[in-house]
Amino acid sequence: MKVTFIRPCIGRPVPGKFEKGALQPLTLAVLGALTPPDVEIEMYDDRVEAVPLDRPTDLAAITTESFTVARAYQLAAEYRRRGVPVVLGGMHASLLPAEAARHADAVVVGDAEPVWAQVIADARRGKLKKRYKGVPAPPQSGVFPRRDLFAGKRYLPVSLVQFSRGCPHACTFCAPAVYFDRRQVFRAIDVVVREIAEQKLKTILFVDDNLTANRSAAAELFREITPLKVRWASQGGLDMAEDPVFMDLMMKSGCAGHLLGIESLEPETLGAMGKVKNIGVDYARRFEVFRDFGMQLWAAFTIGHDTDTVDSIARLCDWAIDRRFAFAAFNILMPYPATPFYKQLARQKRHLFDGHWWDHPDYRYNHAAYVPARMTADELTSACFDAWERFYAWPSIARRAIDFKTHLSHPFKFGIYALYNYVFHREMFLMQDMKLGE
Repeated sequence: MKVTFIRPCIGRPVPGKFEKGALQPLTLAVLGALTPPDVEIEMYDDRVEAVPLDRPTDLAAITTESFTVARAYQLAAEYRRRGVPVVLGGMHASLLPAEAARHADAVVVGDAEPVWAQVIADARRGKLKKRYKGVPAPPQSGVFPRRDLFAGKRYLPVSLVQFSRGCPHACTFCAPAVYFDRRQVFRAIDVVVREIAEQKLKTILFVDDNLTANRSAAAELFREITPLKVRWASQGGLDMAEDPVFMDLMMKSGCAGHLLGIESLEPETLGAMGKVKNIGVDYARRFEVFRDFGMQLWAAFTIGHDTDTVDSIARLCDWAIDRRFAFAAFNILMPYPATPFYKQLARQKRHLFDGHWWDHPDYRYNHAAYVPARMTADELTSACFDAWERFYAWPSIARRAIDFKTHLSHPFKFGIYALYNYVFHREMFLMQDMKLGE
């Protein structure tokens, strides 16, 4: 038996051209490790290479996110037209399994790990079930991702590792919060340490939804990886700045930078989205703590809340430049399916694209998918793009680089700063207005 794993792209900014800043698809490497050894495996990443649709296979397994699901459905249709059964899984398929089932022979809802062996067994017999339900659980402790599947593919020299899944918070726009029902589950620390120690790449990105939400678990991890001499980054909350012992441990373990979900500066907005922990935060003081420890900060903002205006978005961009963040993401607030925000917009009749932006033929990447409260949808789209454009303009990149506590404190940190600012400068502008799928 042969299984083909596929990671779809969002779309093609330039027909026939592939991404140059892609990260390894960890999910497919984990599924590869869970596949019985007598099953032949091939993995294709639609972002960095062409998918050979005519290459013989017995099962196509395609992972989905809301931004990639249009392409996933296209690939699924091509395989099924060739008589190859298709199984869809991932975040989007789990949130909308009935929709996904219209494009596949089987849908995995939730974590694939507990049910993948059964999927393979049923596929061997030609008796796939329509739906498999995997309950969110700690990743299997004895499983190490099949990183050999990445060989020969063009990825950034960063290894993705997962310690935990889920987040205990309940931000209204967050799909993982719905997917994991506000639960956070952890892998055994000794397994994570072994996985890091045995791989060649020593620059690590922890893909946890919130690595520092459980500070005691994170601290134990940091203590164990300190001897490995790796450099790593992840995402977490602002509150760790209040714990200097934790911060010191974090930096000694090799932390080079951290992504902070700031989202908004407006208390009313933070309360409405469920991010109450950020209300009343003294950002200037906390950012100075991070800088004193030498930590590069990557800030994530969601824009298009009911309190936002074109002028407030411009001021937010100015604020981010003044804070000399290494990187910043100005993301239009997206109504991901099944989230409280999506349901709110449905009640208020504010959805655009029939409430199905992810596979609507008229939707374009980084465009508003709903009617904002204090501007038009086109104004929100333009304000978002203007923020990206100004933050990643060469004068801003040069200005933000002048920080001897962080970006200029070590050649490695400056290298990361220069590389990713170039990647964002290039890729975001290419992708703006792009059609989803191909």
